[in-house]
Amino acid sequence: MNKRIILAAAGVFLVFILFFFGKTTTTKKEIPSATKAETPVFNIKDTLLAEKQKLSPVRLIYVTNIENNISRGDVKNQSENQYTNLANFWKDSVGAFVPYVYYLSEAAKLDNSEKKLTFAARFILENMKREENQAQKVWEAQTAADLFEKALKLDPENQDLKVGLGSCYVYGEGMIGNAEQTMRGIQQLLQVVQKDSNNMQAQLVLGIGGVISNQYAKGIERLKKVVTFDPHNLEAVSWLADAYAASGDKQNAVKWYEQSKHLVNNPAFSKEIDARIKELNENH
Repeated sequence: MNKRIILAAAGVFLVFILFFFGKTTTTKKEIPSATKAETPVFNIKDTLLAEKQKLSPVRLIYVTNIENNISRGDVKNQSENQYTNLANFWKDSVGAFVPYVYYLSEAAKLDNSEKKLTFAARFILENMKREENQAQKVWEAQTAADLFEKALKLDPENQDLKVGLGSCYVYGEGMIGNAEQTMRGIQQLLQVVQKDSNNMQAQLVLGIGGVISNQYAKGIERLKKVVTFDPHNLEAVSWLADAYAASGDKQNAVKWYEQSKHLVNNPAFSKEIDARIKELNENH
């Protein structure tokens, strides 16, 4: 099978996200190659400055007052409150994602409780899956991974935190072509399934890791396990279809593409999938 088919068709789940949420899980229109990609650079300081420059004079004065509101005494608690107030300002008054999660994560690190570290890490991870800007995606992945690592120091046996950490590597730099990060995530997730083979979130991300690293047989095995457990898991169904298409198994690829249409039941989504199936047939 012409590999161009799967490169054009990768991640049907991403199309679903595009229709319903306006962002894809990743920017890719193709599965990343299993070679190390150059890591994009994201400058958080420049981004924060650019966001401040968009503010009205009244809001600029307000946020500057918060930034300067540190006095002598308990600097740690004051700083944590400052970051929390800044996070709330950027979320509630402006709706700017990057400043919000930056200050959210800084406040969580100062608080250093598993609850706040985990909340911030999961929130950033979920957005990172849909982030289209590669440099920002890498920054979000690294920020979330740092928070998961800090939470794991407080609760080293927490399997959900381990899955979250592994997901940062696979969905982050792994999804844009960094094979080393993909394998790093896979190794992290393997620790989880070795203890609990029925951890379906770990199996799902392992399956996706297998597909993006061109280990299609392994990816298919894990994704089939997930869809057997939960036939309505659209992400698993979509990646399973892509994995079959990439491996040259057109019959099973079409079967699972059709299944994704039934799960979504949306005319626009179905039209996109029909186009992918047509291209698959034409290039087989």
